Amino acid sequence: MNDSRCSWCHGDELYTQYHDTEWGIPCHNDQKLFEFLILEGAQAGLSWITILKRREGYRKAFHQFDVQQVARMTDPDIEKLMQDAGIIRNRLKIRSAINNAKAFIRVQEEFGCFSQYLWSFVNHQPIINRRQSMSDVPATTDISDRMSNDLKKRGFSFVGSTICYAYMQAMGLVNDHLVTCPSYLTEKVIASA
Repeated sequence: MNDSRCSWCHGDELYTQYHDTEWGIPCHNDQKLFEFLILEGAQAGLSWITILKRREGYRKAFHQFDVQQVARMTDPDIEKLMQDAGIIRNRLKIRSAINNAKAFIRVQEEFGCFSQYLWSFVNHQPIINRRQSMSDVPATTDISDRMSNDLKKRGFSFVGSTICYAYMQAMGLVNDHLVTCPSYLTEKVIASA
């Protein structure tokens, strides 16, 4: 990899590693899909690097993103997390993570797995975009609008269209690596598609 990678990941090794090894690679693993749903919601109003630097703190605070354990968290757990410097101490976001776990389980029960539900928004195939520059990358799309509306109807929160599009990018539902980026069509992206 070199400096022709997507410009948003420059300046921090953690960002670069995340870009090179995770971002945009199609994910069908429900536990990781749950992790990123919570992390993307936590990011609302903040930079992604802020959340990425606290990722291990989130894993510890939210039971390694075991959705069943998170769904069972209670008000005393919320109070404990409000003292945890390893995460963003925002009561609405913490409560949202727990409520989203419950909604996530309901989707799993309805569709067999969350992946089946999520990937239906893109007909179970990643959308391969041909972005020439970061200014070509939208904040939202019609698909992220539909996803956001459907998630909200199912009881999820912190799932606005911008968050949903960032989630789609992170989980590889869309490939928004720039065409000049070495990760644009790597074997990992193609093999996972």
